[in-house]
Amino acid sequence: MNKFSFRHSPIVALACNLLVVYVLFTLCRLVFLLTNWNLYAGTMSWSHAADLFAAGLIFDTSAILYTNALVIAAFLLPLHWKERRGFYRVVRWIYVICNSVAVYANLMDCVYFPFTGKRTTTSVFAEFSHEGAGSMAKIFAEQFLANWYLVLLAAGLSWLLWRLFRPQVSSYEPTKPSFAYYATQTLALALIVPLSVAGMRGGFTTAVRPITISNANQYAERPAETGIILNTPFSIYRTLSKKPLITPDYMSDQEAEALFSPVVIPADSVAFTPKNVVVFILESFSKQHFGFYNRTLRGGTYRGFTPFLDSLITHGAMTWQYSYANGRKSIEGMPSTLSALPNYVEPLFLTPASLNRMSGIARELGEQKGYTTAFFHGAQNGSMGFQAFARATGFQRYYGRTEYNEHPKFHGDDDFDGTWAIWDEEFLQYYAECMNTMKQPFMTAVFTASSHTPFNLPERYRGVFPKGEEELQECVAYSDHAMRRFFETASRQPWYRNTLFVITADHTSKQIDPCYTTSLGYYCVPIILYAPGDSTLRGYDTQRVVEQTDIMPTVLSYLHYDHPYVSFGKDMLHTPTRESFALHWVPESSGYEFVKGDYALEFDGQQVTSAYRFRTDSLMKHNVLKSMPADTLRQMTRQMKSVIQQYMQRMNNDRLVYEKVKGNSE
Repeated sequence: MNKFSFRHSPIVALACNLLVVYVLFTLCRLVFLLTNWNLYAGTMSWSHAADLFAAGLIFDTSAILYTNALVIAAFLLPLHWKERRGFYRVVRWIYVICNSVAVYANLMDCVYFPFTGKRTTTSVFAEFSHEGAGSMAKIFAEQFLANWYLVLLAAGLSWLLWRLFRPQVSSYEPTKPSFAYYATQTLALALIVPLSVAGMRGGFTTAVRPITISNANQYAERPAETGIILNTPFSIYRTLSKKPLITPDYMSDQEAEALFSPVVIPADSVAFTPKNVVVFILESFSKQHFGFYNRTLRGGTYRGFTPFLDSLITHGAMTWQYSYANGRKSIEGMPSTLSALPNYVEPLFLTPASLNRMSGIARELGEQKGYTTAFFHGAQNGSMGFQAFARATGFQRYYGRTEYNEHPKFHGDDDFDGTWAIWDEEFLQYYAECMNTMKQPFMTAVFTASSHTPFNLPERYRGVFPKGEEELQECVAYSDHAMRRFFETASRQPWYRNTLFVITADHTSKQIDPCYTTSLGYYCVPIILYAPGDSTLRGYDTQRVVEQTDIMPTVLSYLHYDHPYVSFGKDMLHTPTRESFALHWVPESSGYEFVKGDYALEFDGQQVTSAYRFRTDSLMKHNVLKSMPADTLRQMTRQMKSVIQQYMQRMNNDRLVYEKVKGNSE
C-alpha cells in the first residue's frame, strides 16, 4: 500500500494520544474534587463545577503541551515509516513516563492540597530539603498505605497510557517515500509549532502575558476553587525559575509587630462617609514627565507633558514631593495601589501566594459597605493577569476590550490601537459612561494603556502634542489630554462632587534627568488625591515619604472606614512625618531600599550596604553610612527588617486578610 492516507498519518495518531492525556487530566480533576468534597460541599453546584472544569482545560493545555513537547516533535518529524518502527518504541516510553509523572503529581495533590490550600509548586522542594532520606521514605510509605486506592488508580492510568498509545495505524506501511506524506508532515510542523507555543502561553496575541497560576483567580469565586482549575504539573512548570519566598528570622514576632503592624484597627469615631472612589493607574507616568514636580529641577517655566494634571494639582488636589512606586512592572503596580501589598523579590502575580486570600479597597468597601465595584482595562480581557487579580481582590465586575466592543455608543475595534488596547481617550469616555449607570456609592479603578510601546497615537493627533526627548513623552501628553476629556465629561455627572479621585502611575519609564536614574529615582511616581467636593484636601506635602501601598489605608481613613484590615501601607494624610517611609525591592542589586526621614538605606537582606541623604543628595553620590547617627541607622534597619519579615511570613502562610481570633488578635 503506497497511497498516502491522512487518516493513517502520524498527525492523527498524535491527536489521539494527546486526547488520551486530556481525558486522564480531567479524570484526575474529578478525583481531586471528590476526594476533597468537604472543602466544596455547600457551595458547589453542578453547573459551577462544569465551569471550573472548562476553565481547567486552559491550564491543562499548557501543562500537556509542555509535558509532551518531545512526543509532539517526534510525531512531526517527516521520517519514513521504516525509520519510524524502532523510533516509536522509544517515543512510547517517553510518552508513558512523562505523562505518568504528570498524572501522579495530580493524584498526589488530592491528598496534599488540604494541608496547603493550593496546588504544589517548586517551593515543595525547599520545604522538604532538610528532611533526611529515611524520613522522606517513611512519609511516602505511610501515605502510600493510607491512600492505596489512589496508588492503584495511578498504576491503572499508567497502564492505560501504555495500552492506548497509538504510534500510527499499522495498515499504512508504504514501501517507498511519498511526496504527499512529506508535504503533510512539513505543513503540520509549520502549523502545530506556533499553535503549541500559543497553547503553552495561554494565548496568541502579544498583549497576553503567558498565563501563570494567578490566572486561575479569573475563574474562581473563592481561593479554594483554584485547586480545581489548576493542575499540579502546570503549577510546577510555572514556578521552576522562581526562588521560594523565604521568611527571614530577623527578630521575634512580638518585636516585629511592635515596630510595624500590618493590621489596621480603625479607632475613628466619625461616621462612615459613603463617597465614591475612582482610582487611575496611568501607564508609565513617572514624575519626570510632569511640569509641576520638575520646575525646580528644570526651571520655573518648564511645562512638561502633563498640562492638565499639573493644573489639577495646582488648583485643587493633594500631592507629595517624595512619593514612590513599590515596583517596576505593571503587574506590581496594581497590588500595591489597590491592595496595599508591595513587591519584594518576586511580583505577587507570579508567586504561589497569588492564590492566597487577599483584600483590597474593592473588597473592603464592597463586602462591608455595599459598594458597587468594577475594574477597567482597555486591553484584551485577561491581559496581564489584571482580570484575575481584580476578581481575587473583590472587584465585582471587569470591563475590558470585550465589553467596550459590545457598547452601542462606542466604535468597538475601530478604536483599537492595533497592538495593546483601546485608545485612552475613547476608553476613558467609556469609563465615565459606565459609572453613570452604576449604583452609588461605587469604587472603580482603571488602568490606562496608550503611553506604552510601540508609542502610537491616533491619526488625528499626529503632530499635535510635543514630542520630547523620548518617544513615550508624546504619548504621555496624549494620555494627559484623555484625562482632561474624562474630567470634562465626569464634571457634568451627578456623582462627580461626591467622589474621591486617586491618580498614580503603575511604574516609572525610561529615565532622562540624572536624579531619576538613581536607584531611588527609578521609583518616583505621582500620587494625587482630588476630591472636588472637599476644599480641605489640597496642598503639596514636601516632608512626608509616601508610597503606593499607602493609597488603600489613606482612602479608607478618608472615608472613616471602621473595620479592621491588613495593609502594608500607612495613612498619608495623618501619619506623622517622622513615621512615614517607603520600602521597595531593587532588582539590580537584589536588595531593598528603605526611605525614611532624611536617609535612604540600601539593604542586601543581611546588612545595610550604603546610606544617602536623599533630600539634599538627589544624585545619591555620597555614601554617609559611616557618618550617619548610629541610633537612626539601628532604628531604621530594625523597622525595615520588621516589614520584610512580616510580609514574607504573611505571604507564605496565607495571612493577607484580617481574621479575628479569640476576640482580639488576628
